[in-house]
Amino acid sequence: MGKRHQRKMLRLMESGEPVRLAVTIGTMKEFTRLAFIAQQFGYAYENLLQTGQGAGVLWLVPDPDPQARTLARENRERYPHAAEGGPLPPLVPEALELLKARMVLDLERQYSAKTRMALVLVPLTLGSLTLGLEFGEDMASVLTVAGGFWAAMTALLSVLFAAGRRSVARYAARLRAAGFTPVTDHDGRSRYVPPSGRLPGHGDPFAG
Repeated sequence: MGKRHQRKMLRLMESGEPVRLAVTIGTMKEFTRLAFIAQQFGYAYENLLQTGQGAGVLWLVPDPDPQARTLARENRERYPHAAEGGPLPPLVPEALELLKARMVLDLERQYSAKTRMALVLVPLTLGSLTLGLEFGEDMASVLTVAGGFWAAMTALLSVLFAAGRRSVARYAARLRAAGFTPVTDHDGRSRYVPPSGRLPGHGDPFAG
């Protein structure tokens, strides 16, 4: 995980305000670890949005829960140099898996199924035509090459989408088993509320 992102996030959290952290090239592993560290210092994961190839924006908000505030206070005492790249609380695999499940579902529901399909099929169609023009000698061969490539890639995408749906179902089942409850947010997306029964809220985790 990039130390730079972690230091930046912890410094931003010192304000006690909601944090928006943009990561230009980030993996799911990095995002989950960042969110886990934020939880150790009084913040709650709110959302993850994809902005480009490998890029994303992690949204974090102060957690007003008394247990979260107590944990944050204890960890600030134990790890006083965390924001300068010092030692951090140890990672907990179970907590990381739950964060990953929430993030995968948030990314899956960032766009509707029709929008995701359009985002894939438009460049695929253009790429197929380009390939056909590159290797075809006449209009018939251009269409044959382009159509064959398009059909093969569409079949592959169908398999990948089906695998993605199965993966989403597994993550949703994991969250429900952990006590998370599905709700609909103000954008009409299905989100999962933590066992506390509250969506991430505001409040200064550094107060007191």
